[in-house]
Amino acid sequence: MHTVVERELELNLVLSPERSIPVPARMTYRTEDPYAVHIVFHVGSDHPVNWTFARELLVEGVFRPAGTGDVRVWPSKNEGRGVVLMALSSPDGEALLEAPSTAVSGWLERTLRMVPPGSESKQLGIDDALAELLAPAGADELRAHGPSGDAQDGDA
Repeated sequence: MHTVVERELELNLVLSPERSIPVPARMTYRTEDPYAVHIVFHVGSDHPVNWTFARELLVEGVFRPAGTGDVRVWPSKNEGRGVVLMALSSPDGEALLEAPSTAVSGWLERTLRMVPPGSESKQLGIDDALAELLAPAGADELRAHGPSGDAQDGDA
């Protein structure tokens, strides 16, 4: 069974040190995609802006600067309250967004209870699939397919 953890919140798009505008957003975490977080920004158009990046990056960025390149996240303060800043860069432009630390941390905590760090691969079933793939073939299967895995003449 797959679970989804969502949180609607209002971020601030930072235009300058003195000016920002509110941007409604939805943060989504899906247990079937356990390494990623998805953020949809509703920027007043018919086409919301979607970003997907590593959950680990956001977890680290709540406590200290994290990320390079297209996504960077770091903690800060604004008017005495804790915020998480997200710098997003794409060929279409750049954006600096500010989110309340308590909202982001609370949402992340829920995702970490669903899928603790280090257990993500279990959600994907990679270990089970790999074990099945690497399991020694039974004698009947070897006779049917031969050592190379090809079907033998007369079989198929």
